[in-house]
Amino acid sequence: MSIEAKIRKDLQLNEYEETIFSKIDWKNCPKHIAIIMDGNGRWAKSQGKPRTYGHKKGVDSIHSIVELCGKIPVEYVTFYAFSTENWKRTESEVSMLLGLFSSSLKKYLNQLSDQGVRINVIGDLSKMGPKIQKEFLDANEKTKSNTKICMNLALNYSGRADLTRVTKEIALEVSSGKLDLEKINEDYISQKLYTGFMPEPELMIRTSGENRLSNFMLWENAYSEFYFTDVHWPDFREVHLFEAILEYQNRNRKFGGLC
Repeated sequence: MSIEAKIRKDLQLNEYEETIFSKIDWKNCPKHIAIIMDGNGRWAKSQGKPRTYGHKKGVDSIHSIVELCGKIPVEYVTFYAFSTENWKRTESEVSMLLGLFSSSLKKYLNQLSDQGVRINVIGDLSKMGPKIQKEFLDANEKTKSNTKICMNLALNYSGRADLTRVTKEIALEVSSGKLDLEKINEDYISQKLYTGFMPEPELMIRTSGENRLSNFMLWENAYSEFYFTDVHWPDFREVHLFEAILEYQNRNRKFGGLC
């Protein structure tokens, strides 16, 4: 059975979804997809609901996309869940988000584990409190042997903060004589980043009509293909991921070279 046939067997596609699905080369999927989930608050406002409602529905979208990525040839998916700049939000919203991370992990952990999902966090979890830190470290330990797909949650993360952290570590290694200056290259820096255990994302998706990186994986996204959609994150579903993958496959990736 072909890859396409296996995927189709697991999905119930409507006519439009089938049109997009059939155009995708399922042997040429990005191995790593990074996603900036935007629009939870705007979506909630359009529904006449509070922002908290939008964030809760956004969690359902995460689960839906992880489940889909586990069925198609994607090995890593990274979600920008809470940036270092998000601490600037109101105390009540930050408190709500921290509680939502905890409750959502409890809600979906066993199901994700049964689906073969490995759960990993990039970012400085220590700043998010001992409770959340322990819960996510325990989730990582519980799922570390799963191989279907690796789901990364960027929590208390920013690209600049990560590069600053790595710069300090390298400076200390050099000053202490543990590292020769000539050994520092792009590969060495890449390996020391939070994301050093996985390939750089080939496709970066941002929802809700915003067209910027917002300090997300600045080093790693150097040659990613960017895909921006007006769809708010709580509405992002299978067909929208298919559209992004198809757009990715229709681009000419030159990596600075000639056509």
